[in-house]
Amino acid sequence: MIDINVLAKPLLDLLSSFGSGVLPTGGPSDALNSTSTVLDQLHQLSRNSINQMNVAWDGVAADAATSKALRVQTSTATISDRGTEMATVVDQAAAQVETGQKDLNGIVQSFLTQASSLGPAIATPQGFTVLVGSAIDHLNQGLSVVNRTQTELNTETQSMNSLTPPPSTSLASMPSNLTSGLTSGVNSGVSGLLGLASGAGSMVSTVGQSLNTASSAKTTPAASKSSTGTSATPSNTDTAKSTSSDGTGVKITLPDGSTVEAPNEKAATAVKSALGAVGTPYVWGGNSPGSGIDCSGLTKYAYGEAGVELPRLAQEQHIGHPQVSPGDLMPGDLAVWDGHVAMVVGNGQLVEAGDPVSVSSIRTENIGMEFYGFYRPTE
Repeated sequence: MIDINVLAKPLLDLLSSFGSGVLPTGGPSDALNSTSTVLDQLHQLSRNSINQMNVAWDGVAADAATSKALRVQTSTATISDRGTEMATVVDQAAAQVETGQKDLNGIVQSFLTQASSLGPAIATPQGFTVLVGSAIDHLNQGLSVVNRTQTELNTETQSMNSLTPPPSTSLASMPSNLTSGLTSGVNSGVSGLLGLASGAGSMVSTVGQSLNTASSAKTTPAASKSSTGTSATPSNTDTAKSTSSDGTGVKITLPDGSTVEAPNEKAATAVKSALGAVGTPYVWGGNSPGSGIDCSGLTKYAYGEAGVELPRLAQEQHIGHPQVSPGDLMPGDLAVWDGHVAMVVGNGQLVEAGDPVSVSSIRTENIGMEFYGFYRPTE
């Protein structure tokens, strides 16, 4: 009498070693999401602190402190976003393992059902041949699931690795308990993904040996099915849609490598256009990056590229949302004086037409001119 359990053992071993894909409470995904939540709260507190500081303090020193605080604020937002994205990658990997486990379980049950359906015929030479052929076919199906899952996990590992480079602002500026929590979560997430992929590779090798052994009972085993999983990889483009709650923000990668969020497409287009003019020589009354430009000509040109019309004179460009507070600044906001204007690009910086057009730290002082305030032309 043939022992069905002997033929089913390679499949059962594969199933038992595959893992469930169920993440424990407090695991890498929860740790990353928890840290991102704390960072979001810190970001809100920093906005209030920057605004309070600017009410109580002004001048060159205050501008320098504001610029530094805004850079840390950008770093906080970047780390929070990465933590959330990493948690998503971990969750996707876990879901792929869980799906693989369910598929393998179905394959095991399918083999056992087919074996039982043979009934007494299982003891005949013909029944034995059918049973061994079924075992080999189901092992091939199991290997296909393992290979698919390994490919998916390798993709998720690459996605995780692309999220691990540090932001442009040093993490030394961040509270140690927050950075250590995020780092721990990142390391756990990466290690977990690599471990799952490595485990899948080991299963391929082990079950492959079982398949080769079983193949000796049948000269023409069934062909293995192939399947390739897909997973979204974080975009590396200069501009990407934000996942902000209102759904209108647009993320921009600045020349310094930092990622900032403009309030909308028009502001993002204006910032990219202004940054594209960096290096243009100053020409009083100039309106074009190709032939020279002045301060209000730069902002008028940049917003014109976005379909927003601004007045020509610098002191008249205080339009849109009035008096944006320093802690609430976003890329595309204008810093307006009584004889000068510059555009905020984010991460504590602005772009302006000096000689040439260049990027510098954000400020409210400008050779004794009266500062009108920060304005958002798109609101």
